[in-house]
Amino acid sequence: MYRYLSIIILIASLSGIGASAQKWALKSNLLYDATATINAGAEVALAPRWSLDVSANLNAWTFSEGKRWKHWLVQPEARYWICDRFAGHFFGAHLLGGQYNIGNIDLPDFLGNNFSNLKKYRYQGWFVGAGLAYGYTWILSRHWSAEAEIGFGWAYTRYDKYRCANCGRKVADNLPHHYVGPTKAALNIVYVF
Repeated sequence: MYRYLSIIILIASLSGIGASAQKWALKSNLLYDATATINAGAEVALAPRWSLDVSANLNAWTFSEGKRWKHWLVQPEARYWICDRFAGHFFGAHLLGGQYNIGNIDLPDFLGNNFSNLKKYRYQGWFVGAGLAYGYTWILSRHWSAEAEIGFGWAYTRYDKYRCANCGRKVADNLPHHYVGPTKAALNIVYVF
C-alpha cells in the first residue's frame, strides 16, 4: 500500500507538480475502516479543475467462525471538479484491480448478483474493472475535509471455487464472471496540504 503512495509521489514530483498549498490530499475511507480493512488514498492536483486520486486497501485477516474476506484493491481515478478542486461537486472515471479470497459470508442478492453461494463456498481469484463516479467534498477547516462518493461500473473476474471456507478441496477453477453494479463507495476523511 505504501509502495503505491510512494510511486504516486515520485511520478508527481518528476512531472513538475509541486507540493504547495491545496495541491495534495491524503485520505482514509471510513467505510473500509468499519470492515477492518487497511486503506489509504492520495490525490494530486493536475489542473485547476482536474485531479488524480489513487486509493489502495488491504484486508488480510481471517475472522471468527471461519469467515474470510481477504482482499487487496487498487483504484486510480481521474476527477473533474465543477468549481474548484478539493471542494464541492466532482465527477470521476476510475479503474480497479485486485485479488480476493472470500467465503463463509452470508450476503443477500444485490442488484441481480447472487451472493448467497458465499455462505457455502470459498472463492479465490482476481478482478479488473472500470466505472464512473459522483462525489461531493465538504471543507471542514483549512486542511480538513469530508468527502462522499459513489461509483457504478463493470468488473471482470476469474476465480477458483472451493467446497467450503476452510477446506482446500477445489470444485472448479478459472471460472469467469462479469459484474455490473457499484464499484466504489467512500466516506473519506481528507487532509489537504
